Amino acid sequence: MTREQFIQTVKCEQRGLRRFLLTLCRGDRMTADDIAQETLVKAYLALDKYDERSKAKVWLMKIAYNTFLNHRIQATRYHYEDIEEADSLRGEDATDNIFRYQQLEQAMAQLPETERTTLVLHYFEGYKVEEIAQITDSSEAAVKKRLQRGREELKRRIEK
Repeated sequence: MTREQFIQTVKCEQRGLRRFLLTLCRGDRMTADDIAQETLVKAYLALDKYDERSKAKVWLMKIAYNTFLNHRIQATRYHYEDIEEADSLRGEDATDNIFRYQQLEQAMAQLPETERTTLVLHYFEGYKVEEIAQITDSSEAAVKKRLQRGREELKRRIEK
């Protein structure tokens, strides 16, 4: 991947990358931004290792996910902010939209990390099962099972 291709990839994927990390960090914008910045630095430094056969956005999200996991292991505690912060990255202007998905986002925050990650990548970011498997170093069967469990748990929590 050339420097110019990398810049173009970042321009196209930056919003989704930040939204993904903000959701994983449960609304902690500062941590999500730190991880996003570290992800981009790592990706830039690893340009010579990029395999042209894979999709650039999947490669970038895999680096982001692994960077998040490393931060989680190293962190002694998180400072949580409102999960509604993730909505502001969607670029919607209407005030009503801030609360539209509040119940869903609160339920998502309570899911186990693997299920939350899988649901965010699939439903919010539009990744296919096989791409999620690559990003999370999981089998496709595991991704499908996490999607199923996550949907069931969300339904149960929202119907309460």
